[in-house]
Amino acid sequence: MLYGMLALFQDAGSAADAGALGQLGAGIGIGLAVIGAGIGIGQIGNGATQGIARQPEAAATIQTAAIILAALIEGAALFGLVITILYKFF
Repeated sequence: MLYGMLALFQDAGSAADAGALGQLGAGIGIGLAVIGAGIGIGQIGNGATQGIARQPEAAATIQTAAIILAALIEGAALFGLVITILYKFF
C-alpha cells in the first residue's frame, strides 16, 4: 500500500529519485533516535529529581548515576546517527 501511494507522487521512469527515499528514511531514522534519547533523558531527570527530593543526603550518588545513564543514552542516539548516515550515503 505504501509503495502504491509513493508511485502517485513520483514521475514514471525517474530512477534518479530512488535516493530520495533513502534520504527520507535517514531523516525519519535520526528523528526517532533523537526523540527516543530526549524521552530517556527526561525520564532520568525526573527520576533523579524525585530521588534527590526524597533523600537529599544521597544527592551526589544519584547525580553521578544520572550523568552516567544520560551519557549512555546519548551514546545510543549517536550510534543511531552514525547508522543513519551510513545508510544514507552507502
